[in-house]
Amino acid sequence: MSVHKAITEHVNKQNKKINDFLSLDQLREMYIEEAVTLCREGKPFTTEKINMVTNQINELAKQGIIPTRKLVSVDMVREYALKNE
Repeated sequence: MSVHKAITEHVNKQNKKINDFLSLDQLREMYIEEAVTLCREGKPFTTEKINMVTNQINELAKQGIIPTRKLVSVDMVREYALKNE
């Protein structure tokens, strides 16, 4: 295999990881906003979807170049919702 082809494959794999991360991170932010909105409205909410996506991001991060994200607790959402009303 030529060096050029090997480099191209490596760059494509790295690019896919980054794009997967960006999609997952955007989805995570959407779920966080959804939880914050429900909290502000006094409605029940969970962090299950947020943390499911967070776990996917953290698994991807184990492969390198992708940052990890913290798991989110219900208390964290409440604190954020009250602080930023």
